[in-house]
Amino acid sequence: MNSKKKNARIAGLMYLLMGITGAFGIMYVPSNIMVAGNATATANNIMDSELLFRLSMISNLISQTIFVFLVLSLNRLLKGVNPKHARLMVTLVTISVPIAFLNILNLVAAQILVSGADYLTIFDENQLNSIMMVFLNLYEHGIFIVGIFWGLWLYPLGLLVIKSKFIPKIIGIFLIIGCFAYLTDSFTSLLFPLYKEIIFPILIVPLAIGEFSIIFWLLIKGVKTQQSHIKKGDNNV
Repeated sequence: MNSKKKNARIAGLMYLLMGITGAFGIMYVPSNIMVAGNATATANNIMDSELLFRLSMISNLISQTIFVFLVLSLNRLLKGVNPKHARLMVTLVTISVPIAFLNILNLVAAQILVSGADYLTIFDENQLNSIMMVFLNLYEHGIFIVGIFWGLWLYPLGLLVIKSKFIPKIIGIFLIIGCFAYLTDSFTSLLFPLYKEIIFPILIVPLAIGEFSIIFWLLIKGVKTQQSHIKKGDNNV
């Protein structure tokens, strides 16, 4: 019991760290670097904030690395609830992480193009900036693609939470809603990009409720409720 409770707390801490590093790594570039329709201004932002731009890449990598250990920790905690759902959860995360890692190469390419390296002198500044914007846009679209899997893994996790009896069912319900919120955001961004800014503020609410709820439940409560449930069952036997 003690080891399971400890594992729950570790999972909660890793989930929190993944959220913090992921938020900085994913949100910093589009919100502070990219200037829509202005390649020159975007290139200047990268050069003026080169260290922060590099840190956003590192933060992204750290977040995805933590994601691997997080899902393994959650698997240890929840696989007894339903092994099939637990395996599906691990599989979906295993698919998403390599996509996210490869997507970061678009940021690396963008940084190289504005680095002023000698071998790039055959291109003029406007050409380099335009190619750089292509890579940044590819990065954004890569986020939309990997976001599909960031949503899908929440579905088996939500089912496991609902059936676990030691985490409130309402958290599992919000996780499943969050799954469909991620999917809606990704497909809207890819198919109807003009509507992304309209629906995102709506979709972020269930995402935040579901994921923040399980983070703080694992950190604060752990598996205390589960322990009580099992003891009662033992007494009945």
